[in-house]
Amino acid sequence: MGFILGSLMLSQEVKEILNDFDNIPTDRIVEILTQIRHHLKSDITQNYLQGKIQGILSENNVAEKRKLCENLKPYLDWYLQGNS
Repeated sequence: MGFILGSLMLSQEVKEILNDFDNIPTDRIVEILTQIRHHLKSDITQNYLQGKIQGILSENNVAEKRKLCENLKPYLDWYLQGNS
C-alpha cells in the first residue's frame, strides 16, 4: 500500500511541475527527477539521468539550470505515462 500511495503522490508532484514548470524551483525539479530515476528499468538510463542531474546540481547559473531541467521534461512525461 505504501508503494501505491508513494506513486500517487509522486505522480501528483510530476503533474504539478509540468503544469507550472517555469515557477517551480529547479531544486524541486531535481528532487523529483531523482525519485523518478529509481523507477527506470535500465541501469544505463538510470546512470545517464544521474549524470544529467549532477550537471544541473553543479551549475551555478540559474537560467542555465532551468534550461537543463527543461531538457529533462521527457522523463517527467514518461513517468506520468506509466503511473497516471
